[in-house]
Amino acid sequence: MEIGVGAMLPVVAVAATGRGASLTVAGLVAALIPIGKILFDLPAGSLATRLGDRTAMLIAGMVAVAAYTTVALTDALWGLAAGVLVLGASTAVFNLARQAYLTEITPPLRRARVLSTLAGVHRIGLFIGPFAGAAVIAVSSVEGAYWLGAGAALVSVVIIAVVPPERPSPTAGTSTPAGASTTPDGRPVRPARARASITRVAREHRRLFATLGVAILLVAAVRGARQTVIPLWGEHLGLDAEVTSLVFGVAGALDMLLFYPAGKIMDRFGRLWVAIPSMLTMSLALALVPFTDTAPSLAVVAALLGVGNGMGSGIIMTLGADVAPADVRPTFLSVWRLFQDTGDALGPLVLSAGAALGSLAAGIWAAAALGGAAAGALRRWVPRYSELADLVVRRGPRRKGLGRSATRG
Repeated sequence: MEIGVGAMLPVVAVAATGRGASLTVAGLVAALIPIGKILFDLPAGSLATRLGDRTAMLIAGMVAVAAYTTVALTDALWGLAAGVLVLGASTAVFNLARQAYLTEITPPLRRARVLSTLAGVHRIGLFIGPFAGAAVIAVSSVEGAYWLGAGAALVSVVIIAVVPPERPSPTAGTSTPAGASTTPDGRPVRPARARASITRVAREHRRLFATLGVAILLVAAVRGARQTVIPLWGEHLGLDAEVTSLVFGVAGALDMLLFYPAGKIMDRFGRLWVAIPSMLTMSLALALVPFTDTAPSLAVVAALLGVGNGMGSGIIMTLGADVAPADVRPTFLSVWRLFQDTGDALGPLVLSAGAALGSLAAGIWAAAALGGAAAGALRRWVPRYSELADLVVRRGPRRKGLGRSATRG
């Protein structure tokens, strides 16, 4: 799925202008992917609850195939816009169901490695996608990138349909409280998924979302700013597009190298051992960006930014999996992902606001301040809601039974 999205993203705005759109409209069309994700974050949870995670992934994959095909076969601007919006919506459903499914089948003390690997694969796909798309376009046309996306989505659907489902881990997401029912071999009886409304889940866990949820929004905002700050500052310095792309690629490569070590550290030492250093490193790197005035200096800071982001690979998904109640997991995670995607959209807006007010540097420093605030919020609220916050402090006999969803609120 990610290779297809990565192949399509760089050509959406170009395709829109080729279909008669102004630069402003082309930018809006390109923004329809994140808009589609935000609009369907909440419905995705209801869909996964009703149909099951694997079925939801299959449907989302087929819808993505249809979206890519529509864009490839339609010359009109409306066809491009509709396809891009639907692709964003299908991505929201696919990602939510995939996270819920992996949480269901993974023991808590392996969860971070699994979800960090998922985050790493996501980044690798988005990294490979533009190169694969460029190769296809070189021997065909821009529509070739859309057909590549359709093919990648179809392969994902086939894999999900053919590969047999894993058995849920008996300890994934919950431990066995005193007096709880167990199977004859001593394993806990897993609660059936309740069809709770989004409003009810949000209300019952309002304190968690108002505290840890806001912390996740801040983390996502810093990450969203990371995607935009290098191109914007490179343009500010007058760097060629090729140089800026190279700097961005170096940061992305370092980011991808760290996903598995990040997960291993989280599982061995606790979530905070990755979350806080990641945010502080990214905050420092963002604060240093306005002091760079050459391509090499920007590359060094971009590399630090990539390291910081790579250190936190999978942290948002892992924390969501830690605190999500097993009986309403997809619905809970849909609200969780809404915070994540909203923050991701907020980060670039902070930079844009600074530029609009006449100081891009001020916008970058504001984003850096968000990183510091995120670190403080994580330090304050993760231990309250996750037993896996710091395993060095909690190390001992209790580790064997870890996994309870501590969603006090």
